[in-house]
Amino acid sequence: MARSSICFAECPKKTGLPREVVKWLQTLDLAFYPKNVRRDFSSGYLVAQIFSHYYPRDFSLHSYDRGTSLSAKQWNWSQIEWSLEKRNLYLKKEAIDGTIHCKPGAAELLVLEVYTILTKGRYVEPDFTDEEYQNLLPSLARSTASKAIKNNLTATELKAAPDISTNQRKAENILRRHHEHKAAERILNPGRSSMIKCHQRARSHLLS
Repeated sequence: MARSSICFAECPKKTGLPREVVKWLQTLDLAFYPKNVRRDFSSGYLVAQIFSHYYPRDFSLHSYDRGTSLSAKQWNWSQIEWSLEKRNLYLKKEAIDGTIHCKPGAAELLVLEVYTILTKGRYVEPDFTDEEYQNLLPSLARSTASKAIKNNLTATELKAAPDISTNQRKAENILRRHHEHKAAERILNPGRSSMIKCHQRARSHLLS
């Protein structure tokens, strides 16, 4: 029982999880404290352990891999999905993929989704792009279309789904969001668009 004495209460800001979720995790006596939510939940092992607390017969922890390789993660998450499906429970595929590939905010939202399933709480729809970060930047510093794809399509995603059509669809969705964001920006700030073009022409002239 000594493990449960770890101070979870110190961490809401560090984990990015609401205080009530942190307190809930504390009651589960997990194998180790999730100091880095994005990293520690990525493999799926902690998620399996959470569900095993509620459904011990469906989640036998000895069948899960505690490794961090992509193959270990894929195995663990496939086991989790299979076990949940037997109880007609489901986690959003986008939340799982975002957690596996360590996308910012994905693991936090997945933990909230697990919390929702097990305690009837509420959570936010997942969106694992860097759009929120981009909105905080000045117009001149925001991503180009190519950078938008690079920032939002991780190397492990390419490895996990090497077929061209899958990643092409992901890239197209990223581009669509990027162009929608730019179009909205031009409507809200019509003067900035011409200023950006002027800046780009001046920069090209200096580099030529």
